[in-house]
Amino acid sequence: VLDVLKPQLPSIINFAKQLADLEGVDGVDVSLIEMDSKSESVKITCEGRNINYSEVEEVIINNGGTVHSVDKVATGSSIVEEVPTQQDIESTLA
Repeated sequence: VLDVLKPQLPSIINFAKQLADLEGVDGVDVSLIEMDSKSESVKITCEGRNINYSEVEEVIINNGGTVHSVDKVATGSSIVEEVPTQQDIESTLA
């Protein structure tokens, strides 16, 4: 899961298609988090068996974007789902 700042063009539709066309990527979700007159903050989730991060980053950079952070990574022969901890529950109640 990547936090990315990108220009308004290309649209998130075309942006997602470019990422989905990469070898090893089975699916892509791009969610608009925030936008202003020139840029968009998006959350990108890529799924696949053999994703090449450098190629994903290259698509982002070639479209004028910047990766702000890598927020989540799952890897291995089975995917481990995140489960809420007591700390997570308490922070949502505060």
